[in-house]
Amino acid sequence: MTVTTKSKHCHIHVIDERCKGCTFCVEFCPQHILYQTNETNAKGYQVVRVTEPEKCTECGMCTRVCPEFAIFVETPDGK
Repeated sequence: MTVTTKSKHCHIHVIDERCKGCTFCVEFCPQHILYQTNETNAKGYQVVRVTEPEKCTECGMCTRVCPEFAIFVETPDGK
């Protein structure tokens, strides 16, 4: 399952099946808008969610640090 959190300027996608709960994205997000939940995926890992998507600056740090390619940010205009 992919969970998409939308704001006016971007969409943040978390692919639950890929997430291993390492929390690298949580630790490295400069805006501190990601958190690890108690929800688990099919493999038993706790997944990540977005708290305040409107604060996302689209820096892409979450995407760069995720070893499983489980999170990415896109803008509605495709940039």
